[in-house]
Amino acid sequence: MAKVKLKMRMKFSSPKNMSIYSKEVIKHFKTPQNVGKLKNPDALGRAGNLKCGDIMYLYIKIGKNPRGEEIIKDIKFETYGCAIAIANTSLLTTMVKGKTLQEAQKVTKDDLVKRFGEVPLVKIHCSLLAVDALTEAIYDYLKKQGKDISPELQVKHERIQKEAEEIEHHHAGLVELEENLHKNN
Repeated sequence: MAKVKLKMRMKFSSPKNMSIYSKEVIKHFKTPQNVGKLKNPDALGRAGNLKCGDIMYLYIKIGKNPRGEEIIKDIKFETYGCAIAIANTSLLTTMVKGKTLQEAQKVTKDDLVKRFGEVPLVKIHCSLLAVDALTEAIYDYLKKQGKDISPELQVKHERIQKEAEEIEHHHAGLVELEENLHKNN
């Protein structure tokens, strides 16, 4: 049997292919900021939706600002997903790097969508996933440090966990595959 190589290419500069995305989305997709894993992160946040295929890992390092407040000193991400998912996570990292944990927790999906200008309605959930990954990273950090977790953060964490459990229940094989792919990278 002969092997056939297929090459798929998308021209991102073509208005016909990318007209539904703003210049800001294209910028963060083509040149995402803060990509990769942090060595010895203080916390990890994971959020995903296997129905659409987007999975996000957010790594944070915590430091202190001159006032002694805890800030997100460094942040990196790995996103397995569509252009909007990658762009959203990239944008989020640029918005919260250097912010206090309290300031970072105030960032919403609406803030991301506003910064992008235009996001197709079917892709709005990608903004929520990026924010959910950040929520989980902050929750993970506070829990590891034995610090107080606000009721609001606890409710968000429980919602994210419930959604993750539902996905894992219905798509156990895919979840295991995705976890193995992440461990091997």
